[in-house]
Amino acid sequence: MVLSMDRWAGKVAIVTGASSGIGEVTAERLVERGMTVVGIARRKDRLDALAQRTSGKKGKFYPIQGDVSKEEDILNVFKWTREKLGPVHVLVNNAGVGCYSGVQGGKTEDWLNTFNVNVIGLCMATREALKDMTEHKIDGHIFNINSVAGHYVLGIPKMEIYTATKHCVTTLTESMRKQMAMQKLKIRFTSISPGVVDTEMIATAREKGDSEQVANILNDGTPMLKAEDIADAVEYALSTPPHVQKYFEQLILTSMY
Repeated sequence: MVLSMDRWAGKVAIVTGASSGIGEVTAERLVERGMTVVGIARRKDRLDALAQRTSGKKGKFYPIQGDVSKEEDILNVFKWTREKLGPVHVLVNNAGVGCYSGVQGGKTEDWLNTFNVNVIGLCMATREALKDMTEHKIDGHIFNINSVAGHYVLGIPKMEIYTATKHCVTTLTESMRKQMAMQKLKIRFTSISPGVVDTEMIATAREKGDSEQVANILNDGTPMLKAEDIADAVEYALSTPPHVQKYFEQLILTSMY
């Protein structure tokens, strides 16, 4: 099997949650490989810094401020991208939030925000990307940055809502993969499910101490993945030939103990 990113050079990618962590590193990696990348996040200053840092690379990065939980923001980003850059070839649904507000004693607003970002926002972005890919007959690729929590119940107190959203992502990815096959569309769906990744989300959880058990896990010296490891997985999946779809469904990444 020949691995190559050449067919994506000059093509358009959208990366959500591109202002830090996995999204930031993945967006930068795709620019380095020659792609035209639109990064979405709420913190425009961080996106602007990424645009400046990637200036002069093989591809180009375009920063757009937006909240993936708001449909208007997603629609505006895709509209701008279509008009200025062309149709989308690759979508990386990376934006996500943690939630340590459990069913027992938790807050409804926390649950709604977690589902809106982790599930509904992902669905809205996917819908818009599929419009481009089907209308322009693009053999595109859609990534859902999932979690090991999307495959089994962790049993950590206060994390049942987060775990539920990631199980949704697993089901959505597999359902869409099968739908693409039934419709004979060459649009690939890949779920990448890391274990604990050393990102801003983890640092925040460690500082806030929302869950004592989570804090213990994060502070006991357990090796964590790096954002670069997930970017490697995205690049690997994009580098595989189109026919790999039926075999290449899930990437589950954990650190070595």
